[in-house]
Amino acid sequence: MNVKTLILSGLLIVSNLSFGQVKQIKDANTQFRSGNYCEAASKCELAYSKIKRKSKSGLAMKGDMAFKTAECYRNVDNFKRANEWYEKAILLKFQQKEPLVLLYNADMLRQMGDLKKAQDNYTAYKALVPDDPRADVGIASCKMYEEFKENRTRHTVSNVKALNKEGFEMAPMFVDKKDTKIAFGTSSDREGITGKAKDPLTCQKYMDIFVSEIDKKGNWLEPKPIVGDSINTEDSEGTLCIDARGKTMFFTRCPSTKKKNLGCDIYMSELGGKGWERPKKLSLKSNDTLSVGHPCVSDDGKYLIFASDLPGGQGGHDLWYTTYDKKSDSWTTPVNMGPEVNTAGNELFPSFAKNGDLIYASDGLPGMGGLDMFRAEKVGDKYQWEKPTNYGSPINSEFNDYAMVEVDDRKGYFTSERKGNVGEQFSPDLWMYELPPNIFSLKVNVFDLIDKTRQTKIEGVKVVVTGSNPNEKWEGLTAKDGSVYWDKKPNGDRYIQENSDYKIAISKEGYYEDKNGASISTKGLMYNQDFVLDMGLFPIKKAIRLPEVRYPLAKWDLLVDSTINSKDSLLFVYNLLVDNPGLVLELSSHTDPRGNDVYNQVLSENRAKACYKFLVEEKGIDPRRIIPVGKGEREPRTVYLNGGVYHENEPMLDGAPKPGTQVIVLKEAYMNQFKKTNKKLFEQLQQFNRRTEGKVVTLEFDASSALPANPDFLVFKPLPKAK
Repeated sequence: MNVKTLILSGLLIVSNLSFGQVKQIKDANTQFRSGNYCEAASKCELAYSKIKRKSKSGLAMKGDMAFKTAECYRNVDNFKRANEWYEKAILLKFQQKEPLVLLYNADMLRQMGDLKKAQDNYTAYKALVPDDPRADVGIASCKMYEEFKENRTRHTVSNVKALNKEGFEMAPMFVDKKDTKIAFGTSSDREGITGKAKDPLTCQKYMDIFVSEIDKKGNWLEPKPIVGDSINTEDSEGTLCIDARGKTMFFTRCPSTKKKNLGCDIYMSELGGKGWERPKKLSLKSNDTLSVGHPCVSDDGKYLIFASDLPGGQGGHDLWYTTYDKKSDSWTTPVNMGPEVNTAGNELFPSFAKNGDLIYASDGLPGMGGLDMFRAEKVGDKYQWEKPTNYGSPINSEFNDYAMVEVDDRKGYFTSERKGNVGEQFSPDLWMYELPPNIFSLKVNVFDLIDKTRQTKIEGVKVVVTGSNPNEKWEGLTAKDGSVYWDKKPNGDRYIQENSDYKIAISKEGYYEDKNGASISTKGLMYNQDFVLDMGLFPIKKAIRLPEVRYPLAKWDLLVDSTINSKDSLLFVYNLLVDNPGLVLELSSHTDPRGNDVYNQVLSENRAKACYKFLVEEKGIDPRRIIPVGKGEREPRTVYLNGGVYHENEPMLDGAPKPGTQVIVLKEAYMNQFKKTNKKLFEQLQQFNRRTEGKVVTLEFDASSALPANPDFLVFKPLPKAK
């Protein structure tokens, strides 16, 4: 395009506008460039209405003014109005000149919950500006929104209504060592506020710093202006921090001079006898139009992080740091904190967590809303942070969330523009988050250890629970189902507390004491849990009945064929010994009474040794923990007869012996009555007698002091001739 064409185009544009229209456009542009978005919004709207769209140039001017109107509303956090004006600019095809209209419109839509349309606009922006990572972040945020909702943490959030009013309340920070006094910026109509004029940047009154104190009942008292010399002024003050001594304060001050775009500054004040002394401005920028603010200082007061749009950053506003040089009594040239923290978007409102991690707000990482809060891990003892993690829902929302201060690792305060605020929609309020105590319960089930199915429950077992915290000890008895359960105490407190270890001991008369017991711990658990413990006791007089072990006739080889695997049957004994490392077991083998006593005795001894040999040599059990014993035919088995059926275990009904049950000792004389009349029953009763059983010798085996095993246990005896 040559010079003549340019001049002609300019004349055509001017010719389409009256003098009044030119002045309105000029006023709108002046207010917009000065950053006075509240006043600029109405002027841009007026200028927009006066521009005719008949010509190509008029269309471009109208689109430009729609975009500027939208930008005004975006900068004062009026997302709904901003969205309306971005869409007008898009209808005027202004995205062909300024693609950012699509990106910012998508941001507004996402914060308003229209994720599908937002994603469409991010995709359209990416097609026009493929190298801008903000499009990818926006698309990812839309896709992750439901995931954030579904995986919400256990935190609860609530509006701190005692501190909030109709205006802005934002950026809470504790200003005493006990964390009982909280300071924040406010634009609400409060007694003692100095900034009474309307800030053209925010459409609210200028902000002042107010302080509230929490009383002994945990209630926040009426906030009062911070005490000091020229801390609050007719400009806006807020977003502060103090060092660990509580002697040095840094805060943000944003001046507003009509038609001038002056940036914010950080001021420093020392605590004197009558409050905070007159503050001094830190020299951190080279141009008055640049902004520095949101200070975050180290405990020693010598390392200061802040947010700024200084040149050389990663995106919009970045986090920078400066250090105090004692020799020159000045702060060093700011250094950008780099891509480990900063993004192509905005990073704002830094603060330190109690453990030294860095908390800050960003819109340049995938998140739920506009500004989301993130936590970056501290790297060793260095002033270095990495791996920022989104706090997730419900601490973050689809709106702007920022400026967090921790009370401890479970509770803190932050600023949010979400629904439920005291003031008008999208205005910031102070909110509190809290992680409720984890809820734990304990159920102990006690069963008879000689029952491999664990179905034989034991009633009346004394269960004693002892915790590692003071006064944590209680006891109870198991019910008919063998269980006892604890959750809430009568006063509403929980039996099982956080960060505690518990030992559980069980005992009952007629059973061996379980000296090892069991244990649980809630240390490090960050979720609710119902502890369920299955514990067992060995009866003192009751034999341990093993699964069936068979042998070939007149032999002691463990029978393994299509009908039985005797080695598998012995795995019950193996598991019993493994699960109870203090157990020493007598393993006894029995025969039926047929044949002579001497023959049956040797045969039973060899069969007991076969079981011993398998468990020791093939399964690796310590040989000192098993004593093989042959009992021949000396101890006939006791069975139970009920309803014409013989049972190995006593039949029970509702936890009591079943009525009509007879106790039968299977002596030779008893069995012989069926020898001719009922051969099948006769053989069944003989089989009952041929068995391998266990008996507890001790539950206190000590490998370091136990005597060596008898070597004869591995030697089989020759069978005498049967008579």
